[in-house]
Amino acid sequence: MAATRNLSNWTLAHEIAVNANFCIKHEDFPQNSFAGTVKQIVHKAFWDHLESELNEDPPEYEHAIKLFEEIKEILLSFLTPGANRIHNQICEVLDTDLIRQQAEHNAVDIPGLANYIINTMGKLCAPVRDNDIKQLKATDNIVELLRQIFHVLDLMKVDMANYTIKSLRPYLWHNLVDYERTKFQEILEETPSALNLTTEWIKESIEDELSSISDESSSSPGADSSSKPIISPTLVLNNGYLKLLQWDYCKTIPETLLTDEVRLQELREKLNQLKIIACISLITNNMVGSAIVDVPDFADQLKRISVPLLEGMNKKSFDLKEALNAIGVQICSKVNKSLTERGLPTLSEEMQSNLMGQIAHIVEKNNPVCSLIDKRIQLFLRSLLALPGVQKCMPTMPGGLSVIQTEMEFVGSQYASIVNFNKKVYGPFYANILRKLLFPEAPIEKAEAETAGN
Repeated sequence: MAATRNLSNWTLAHEIAVNANFCIKHEDFPQNSFAGTVKQIVHKAFWDHLESELNEDPPEYEHAIKLFEEIKEILLSFLTPGANRIHNQICEVLDTDLIRQQAEHNAVDIPGLANYIINTMGKLCAPVRDNDIKQLKATDNIVELLRQIFHVLDLMKVDMANYTIKSLRPYLWHNLVDYERTKFQEILEETPSALNLTTEWIKESIEDELSSISDESSSSPGADSSSKPIISPTLVLNNGYLKLLQWDYCKTIPETLLTDEVRLQELREKLNQLKIIACISLITNNMVGSAIVDVPDFADQLKRISVPLLEGMNKKSFDLKEALNAIGVQICSKVNKSLTERGLPTLSEEMQSNLMGQIAHIVEKNNPVCSLIDKRIQLFLRSLLALPGVQKCMPTMPGGLSVIQTEMEFVGSQYASIVNFNKKVYGPFYANILRKLLFPEAPIEKAEAETAGN
């Protein structure tokens, strides 16, 4: 339970700090759902019962008094420390003991109490709720008014929570590295296996690097195969981060990256889309480049064609081949229109068929164009991770990616931000794992120094 609490706090703090759009939303059950139907029936029964009590002669006020008591507590919860005057006023006007005494003499001024509550809500609410307050003032039925008051108070609770989150964000960001590292250490102490997946992830990266070195040695006749290969911990870690952009998210992600799983998955999906667009552009330029060389904005036109048709391409139900066929047809149409406008002959049927066929073949496994673009994307991201943390400029964009350069730089910036922050927080944990796997006989400082320094 302690580990679960720490995990929850750790995840929430990270999301508040790094996600500027993070907020709490007021959500209700769909009306046609079972839970929504049950809630609607129960709530209607409650408010109908309250109305029947208030219509009795003499009226029965006990349930209404409990509602006023609850409203008082909610209003008090909105106050900041030091707001003594309004605090005392709320307690005085919504004094449930006094209201009970008035009820015994049938002298409760419910419309007056409701009016005071609405005016107080108007003083405490965010500007976005001003229209809700106006609608409350226009409601005559007292039971409906009380029901709507609770609805608006629920919205105000969400507003207050989001205001608190916004206020906390700068403080959390300033202290986030130490906070997350401390929380993760607490989780590790409660659950010693909390680094198992991370260790396996780093181990796989080491094995990939050893395999790459072995392949290079076998292709170099003069290489000394008897010497033990030297592997850079930083390179191992960076290669591990690159694998996350091709990760099968049906598998559990390494523990140290759980807080960024959604962001990494979104980046992977965006990169997949950009890769397809770059492939389409490369094929089009290679096959009909002479026809579009004098069209300065053709790359933008190609993106405007491709992006809508590739929307949602990472869903299982998405038919990529069908989308590529549609893109091929539109590109041929666009090229022919451009040629016609310039008084040039349109593409032959054979040329159009070949172009559409090449674009449709992108979906095939080990497609050479797709493999080439993928390698160049990996090269760009690898170069980006190799840059010093203080360097703000982007590495040179590899050939074939110019059509997606702006998008790649944006995605790369987000990716590097996630990776660099992750290194800051979990560097000591990675250093310890790397020391055990790469330098089992070396002192711990050696691995820590290289990991922290990069």
